Amino acid sequence: MQNRMEKRLLINYVIGIICAVLLFSCAEKKPKYIIGVSQCSEDIWRNWQNSEMKMEANFHDNVELRFASALDNSERQIQQIDSLVDSGIQLLIVAPNQLSSVSPAIDRAYDKGIPVIVFERKTDSQKYTAFVSADNYEMGRLMGEYIVSRLGGKGKVMEVLGLKGSSPADERHKGFHDAIATFPQIEVVAELQGDWTEESGFESVKTWLNQHPSPQIDCVFGHNDRMAIGARKAFSPLTAHLSPLFCGIDGLPGKDGGIQQVRDSLLSASYIYPTRGDQLLQLALDILDGKPYPKETMLTSALVTPENAKVLSMETDEIVRQTEKLDLLHEKASGYLQQLDTQRTITYLAIGVIGLLLVTLVLFYLYHLGKESIRRERVVNNLWNMDVTPTPPVVEEHPEEPEAPAEETAQKEEEKIKDEEPLFIVQFKKVVEANLANSDISVDDLAAGMNLSRVQLYRKVKAITGSTPVELLRTARLNRGYQLLLKSDKTVSEVAYEIGFSAPSYFTKCFKDEFGISPSNL
Repeated sequence: MQNRMEKRLLINYVIGIICAVLLFSCAEKKPKYIIGVSQCSEDIWRNWQNSEMKMEANFHDNVELRFASALDNSERQIQQIDSLVDSGIQLLIVAPNQLSSVSPAIDRAYDKGIPVIVFERKTDSQKYTAFVSADNYEMGRLMGEYIVSRLGGKGKVMEVLGLKGSSPADERHKGFHDAIATFPQIEVVAELQGDWTEESGFESVKTWLNQHPSPQIDCVFGHNDRMAIGARKAFSPLTAHLSPLFCGIDGLPGKDGGIQQVRDSLLSASYIYPTRGDQLLQLALDILDGKPYPKETMLTSALVTPENAKVLSMETDEIVRQTEKLDLLHEKASGYLQQLDTQRTITYLAIGVIGLLLVTLVLFYLYHLGKESIRRERVVNNLWNMDVTPTPPVVEEHPEEPEAPAEETAQKEEEKIKDEEPLFIVQFKKVVEANLANSDISVDDLAAGMNLSRVQLYRKVKAITGSTPVELLRTARLNRGYQLLLKSDKTVSEVAYEIGFSAPSYFTKCFKDEFGISPSNL
């Protein structure tokens, strides 16, 4: 009971501190703009774009970004958009997973007066405030012209398409086929369905290769770099006699990006599909600030080939390096501004309360870890340091009654245990103390000494003390050993054998676990 009360008081204390922190936090300045970002997927391209938006947000006061990723699931994206709207966003940036499936959710946001920026992928609805994208048709067309040039106007091509129903996949496919239409000796022998992931490129190509044991493929065009790399991995067992070109689209900077892959000859070509998260966020802020903005923005892009990949890689690596430095600089600047803010009294109070909360939580955690030791110490005090004068139980004879229901029997038995607690404690203490020196004593022996079964003893001891009979026996032995070491000249080994430990080394280990010191130090 005491343990529960202490725990409840500690929890109430923590709750009180949390409430104080919440009261202080109410005084903090709310963000000026809350912008929701609904990404259709989660990949290196979108992670890079999200990082650019976060970086741009650092240059503006009180802008909060709330990100959600649908992981290529239209139903999930619909739910996420509705959730972002309900959370109180003031503008929605969305890349629709598919052309039409997500449109109703976008329409609902727009109809509630929330500006909507559609980026990278189109929607079949006209309810949007602005549209930002690169020209996917032009990318497909120029990649087709490049492949025609590399193949000399003739060859067999495999195309790995992006997610079915997404506008980039449809437009890249159309642009590619328009480019090769005037070259009859360029034959597309396979159009395989992917979903923008490397795994989909690998699996679709591997399945096709299993069905065509002697393929004649001169080039694989993946609608993005990841699917092109997946296709390359599927072809890898055949590279000894077959070395097709592998071309993709995205041309991301940094490690494992398309530019590096072209430089390292993993891809034959890529096409830079700019992320421009910074430009996207600036457009959002212009809309919210009521400034002029373009209804549609087409981003510029460029072809990446082995001839320019090395230079582009050097440039983009430098951009990445500078971006990382800017992130670090922003962190340091934020820390400096925070230090200046602490000059204000309310900030000092908030930091003090938060610090107190953290200390309390740490103490609570340590308390939780040490509750077993605390409980054992309390048991020792209860059993071996208390003066209990038992009152002999009054034995009354009752006529034989019919057997009560199980619940009623359990309740009466529990009440009986409570009534018998003082006497039981004294009796159990005597049995334990009488057997401290017996290293072979078992729970069955203790139960026999109490005229109880093993199960009855375990249940009663557990109910009264919260510990098992074995734990109490070990605690009692250690407590007696502690007193002997303090008050006698006996060695550790002598004390260990006297209190029932069969090995002094085991006694030393248990002693250190219980009291935190070695018995030889007493």
